Amino acid sequence: MEIRNARFVTSMAQYRETEPGLKQIALCGRSNVGKSSLINCVTRRSKLAKVGAAPGKTRLINFFEINGEFYLVDLPGYGYAKAGKAEIERWGAMMEDYFSASGQLCGAVHVVDIRHEPTADDVQMNAFLRARGIPFIVCAGKCDKISRGARMKYLAPVLRALQVQPWQVICFSSETGDGREALLEALEGFLNPGT
Repeated sequence: MEIRNARFVTSMAQYRETEPGLKQIALCGRSNVGKSSLINCVTRRSKLAKVGAAPGKTRLINFFEINGEFYLVDLPGYGYAKAGKAEIERWGAMMEDYFSASGQLCGAVHVVDIRHEPTADDVQMNAFLRARGIPFIVCAGKCDKISRGARMKYLAPVLRALQVQPWQVICFSSETGDGREALLEALEGFLNPGT
């Protein structure tokens, strides 16, 4: 897949159906895991998605139209320690609403930090995607922070905790672009399964 154009379309506090016919691929992961940086790297637009200096800034569902063909949907990050109970409940309701109402969702990219063992929230998100039957891949971000030779050592806890196989995980770096082509290939697979 080649991304020719990408644009921010809208933010929603509560999901409502977007352009009919356009498929959606959701990006989910904990706060500060690098979803916005991933969007900027994949689209090669350095300021398309706002990158927050502090975690917990993405509190809306953000839609980015890609090639006029599909949406990358940036979901609010979970697990932000300073979020109050009401905020966490609001987030949960927003996610439930999105996943229940989106008839165009065709896949999800579950972003984790390769340097850290998946959290209980990561495991819960992964189980949720499985329970809903949503096709997904795991994107192990920030892989530029560790050497290539050490990747398998860091990936082992990810594979174990999220019960995925090595071919279901893409090592990715927004800094270097490592894994970008593999991620684009995965997005293509969500949009055109079986090809």
